[in-house]
Amino acid sequence: MAEMIVDNKDQLEKIEQYLVPGENLLAVLDMKGGGTGFLGITERRIIFYDKAFMQQRKAMVTVPFSKISKVASEDEEGIFTRGFLGSSRLIIGAGQEMYEFEFRGADKAHLAYQLIVSRL
Repeated sequence: MAEMIVDNKDQLEKIEQYLVPGENLLAVLDMKGGGTGFLGITERRIIFYDKAFMQQRKAMVTVPFSKISKVASEDEEGIFTRGFLGSSRLIIGAGQEMYEFEFRGADKAHLAYQLIVSRL
């Protein structure tokens, strides 16, 4: 099994409380900007901490891989937006819902995309 990818230890500790017995966490990726704080990817689902969910309340939200119908990875191009200064977006469609996650770093969305698509 590959090594777990963790951007922030505090986020890892928070998301571990929401894992079910026997569930393996693959990655915890820090988000950019307001709205969503971080995205966790397990072998079964994505879990994200949404600060803007349900009218300014904070919530952990789960989307099982079985409900995901679309996944897209988008990165910013340009000389000043590569590497750490860059950002990237992951877009996930599940039923009628579309979720958009913006990451710090130009490669994070692609990494999340690969982890998710390999398990669909």
